[in-house]
Amino acid sequence: MKWKRAFKYKRGKLNLIPDELLGREPVSLGREGGQSFLSDKVILVTGGGGTIGSEICRQAAREGPRQLIILDIYENNAYELQQELNVTYKNLNLKIEIASVQDAMAVNNIFRKYHPELVFHAAAHKHVPLMEDCPGEAVKNNIFGTYNVITAAREFRAEKFVLISTDKAVNPTNIMGASKRFCEMLLQSVKYGSTGFAAVRFGNVLGSNGSVIPLFQSQIDRGGPVTITDKNILRYFMTVTEAASLVLKAGEMAASGEIYVLDMGKPVRILSLAEELIRLNGFVPYKDIDIIETGLRPGEKLYEELLANKCELTATVNHKIFIEKQEEIALSQITYSLEKLKEALKNSSNEKIRSALKEAVPTYKEPEEVNDRLREFLN
Repeated sequence: MKWKRAFKYKRGKLNLIPDELLGREPVSLGREGGQSFLSDKVILVTGGGGTIGSEICRQAAREGPRQLIILDIYENNAYELQQELNVTYKNLNLKIEIASVQDAMAVNNIFRKYHPELVFHAAAHKHVPLMEDCPGEAVKNNIFGTYNVITAAREFRAEKFVLISTDKAVNPTNIMGASKRFCEMLLQSVKYGSTGFAAVRFGNVLGSNGSVIPLFQSQIDRGGPVTITDKNILRYFMTVTEAASLVLKAGEMAASGEIYVLDMGKPVRILSLAEELIRLNGFVPYKDIDIIETGLRPGEKLYEELLANKCELTATVNHKIFIEKQEEIALSQITYSLEKLKEALKNSSNEKIRSALKEAVPTYKEPEEVNDRLREFLN
């Protein structure tokens, strides 16, 4: 893979330029027809203070919404974004709601108060190893939190609902990915009605909380070593701007439970990325700064996929965005799974929660099974 120069010197310190670390040209989703569907709309962004949620808010604010509501459980991020947007957009009608999506009553009250027309659901627990240790929190926040927001969106007749999903939802090998796959299934079960539902699948977002680039840079700054879990790890990357633009485009096109996927080119080998970052800092890999393998973390997969049905894609008006065909899922099946998950949560047993989630998500596999097969292919 050919890499562009990704860093520049400023006051003796290297500064990251994320767009140049993609291993491809950034995707311009264009503004044909603009994003006028946002204009004069009441917009709700859950998890609005996070990396993706805040960028959705910034891009939405530019389009002149009638009202923008940021819902987040973490007040500091929400406060900082509030200050930023109030300075940048003097006439923006901005509201902040501090609440958890796990609180169905709070969610309903927010919908009753504002009657949002467009809902972008970014609130979620996303860190794979942490959710392996705390599966109950992943189920409560990602699954039941999403269920609460979907239910409110239908009850209060929102025009559009867009779920931020992940490549880890495709053939998941961990709790976080399986919980997000179940959320995609939730959309398939409620896609008929007045609300247009859609999901968007992301790869890794450069510069997001917990992403690998800042971790590598901090390790290089300390003199190494740089740690990777496995030399064969492959990942798709995208910029924050691409991610938020894709969400908004999906919102514009959302109709009946589609899953939108961005053409992200070829995946990046994390080992190559680590080596190049070391060089860009002026060091020689393995000589000045070592790279060591620490072993795959619980639930981690060597290669993340964006598509479950590679041959069943539908093109959209934007040549960089595709729709993956989804099977029909009965609401009764989802309701049954939700009850089983609720019972498992009452039991407070991680194993029972994991077992209930595996039953609910048929594509959920053990990571060893998937990784062993992939290693055979790579070798």
